[in-house]
Amino acid sequence: MATSTGYNVEPLRNPDDIAAMKKALLEVGNLNRNKTGKRDQFLFILGINTGLRASDLVSVKVGDIRGKASVKVTEQKIGKVRKLHLAAISADINEYCEGMSDSDWLFPSNRADSNGHISTTQAYRVLTRAGDWLGRDDIGTHTLRKSFGYHYYKRTKDVATLMEIFGHAALAITKRYIGINDDKIADSLKDFRL
Repeated sequence: MATSTGYNVEPLRNPDDIAAMKKALLEVGNLNRNKTGKRDQFLFILGINTGLRASDLVSVKVGDIRGKASVKVTEQKIGKVRKLHLAAISADINEYCEGMSDSDWLFPSNRADSNGHISTTQAYRVLTRAGDWLGRDDIGTHTLRKSFGYHYYKRTKDVATLMEIFGHAALAITKRYIGINDDKIADSLKDFRL
């Protein structure tokens, strides 16, 4: 999978791109026989609002987040406990979880041979299909995390805290990951002419 490192995908940098992705996930998901649009769209919403890796997102159960303003999650890749703040998306959580049991997977698999959650590979496919529908080839599971980071940085300009949230070893890694360096270079060259 070419996007496994996350460096071939980009953050969604503006609200119109985010809205288009939400719509694409809903529409593309509802085209398949299992009508997974609502699930796929909520995967995106939770991902861009928490910055969790796909491996951590897919393993959440309804009871882990429903009715909670914040939760602690142990990130699988690095074993770090991270506090997620969910108050801003509580309406989305409540709407999505309506009629679900606390023991249900938040992102259940529709495979007949599975009673578990979707895999990270399935999450990748869901996102890339929606990206394809939008004519984009820069969408993958890291798009969620990068979009969270990009908008967090744009709002706060606090790359040090973002570095800590992501568990990165250096500020330069965080800046490169969320595409801030690319933006700065583009801005500096916008009117450059000799």
